[in-house]
Amino acid sequence: MPLVDIQLIKGVFTPEQKKTMIGKVTDAIVSVEGEAMRGVTWVRVQEIESGEWAIGGQPLTTSDVKKLAAGG
Repeated sequence: MPLVDIQLIKGVFTPEQKKTMIGKVTDAIVSVEGEAMRGVTWVRVQEIESGEWAIGGQPLTTSDVKKLAAGG
């Protein structure tokens, strides 16, 4: 049974975007393992509080990630 964890900074993605991620990740697993695995493929979305995720010792916030996504 495949288990995929997706970790995100809280507040960056909408519920619809998270639903799309779950569906596409499931489809990717099924494309490798076969359709029989769809019913036993688990995908978990875990949200980390804004500022509690860091890169290079620098905390990232929800607004930081949204700026990056906007190209800034």
